[in-house]
Amino acid sequence: MKIEVNWDRCEANAICMRAAPAVFLVDDADKMHVLCDDVPEEQKENVRRAAARCPKRALTLVGE
Repeated sequence: MKIEVNWDRCEANAICMRAAPAVFLVDDADKMHVLCDDVPEEQKENVRRAAARCPKRALTLVGE
């Protein structure tokens, strides 16, 4: 599974980071980063939760 981010929609509100802190990081400059190219198996459920909770629907999961 890969994560595509719609950067025009992303507000870096850290909801994704709270759901999957091993995969998403919002830095001190309020910029969101995806920490891995391919989501590890043990993080897939957390990433699904993060995408579902994103208020701007900025995350798309590819290869589901």
